[in-house]
Amino acid sequence: MPTRAAVLGKPVAHSLSPVLHGAAYRALGLADWTYERIEMDAEGLPAFVAGLGPEWAGLSVTMPGKRAALDFAARASARAVAAGAANTLVRTASGWSADCTDIDGVAGALRVAGGFAASPGSTGVILGAGGTAAATVVTFAELGITRARLVVRDPGRAAETLAAAARAGVEAEILVWADTDFAKLVSGASVLVSTVPPAAIAAHAAELATAECVLDVIYHPWPTPLAEAVAARGGRIATGLDMLLHQAFGQVEQFTGLPAPREAMRDALRQATENVLPLPLG
Repeated sequence: MPTRAAVLGKPVAHSLSPVLHGAAYRALGLADWTYERIEMDAEGLPAFVAGLGPEWAGLSVTMPGKRAALDFAARASARAVAAGAANTLVRTASGWSADCTDIDGVAGALRVAGGFAASPGSTGVILGAGGTAAATVVTFAELGITRARLVVRDPGRAAETLAAAARAGVEAEILVWADTDFAKLVSGASVLVSTVPPAAIAAHAAELATAECVLDVIYHPWPTPLAEAVAARGGRIATGLDMLLHQAFGQVEQFTGLPAPREAMRDALRQATENVLPLPLG
């Protein structure tokens, strides 16, 4: 019987996870492993996963099901609990186990593509306060960044990210977008992570690009105004595509119990995205 895995989300047709997992399984010689896309909303996730047979090894979970995946799991990693979301479900003898390898994705992108060097006690800036921001504040804790400044249009929508920061032990401050001096904002920060649409920051791209380390989670269309501004000053930028690659390594290893074939996965992702980004591995 083939061993099965999949990515759950809605919409999910655009997901590049099958590219990454398929390349990994081929490189690892797992000829009987399959990986597919399954359209699934948060409400339907618990019953669907509960009904899966023993041939299912693991599931990648994208929006909008990450909170539902965490709530469904029999147990969860500390970092998934801190983030308040799980993008990874792994079958175990005692039920499904949840993790959040999105944190690996943010950390890997910052370190490898963005050139981040550990700076204990430093401050990080996050534009936006959605699900990616919540995973980012937990990543900050792992990187030794103890303070986060969240720039949002509506502070009322930042509650989940603030809760994640509190669970991770990161001191978080909310700034209102319309009142923010963006040049001053990044002058004392070691990391800038933008989770907002490119058009939202186009007018401030040059100021934001002066941050020591920059991650723009948007990678299509490319380049973004922020990426262009970073390139103009000769800097390095990490992207959402780097995040996608680095979060997949941990998923493959948890699903298969084998080391992720990183080069094979990187090469497959570059080919699937027409080599738009270099996707360094370190």
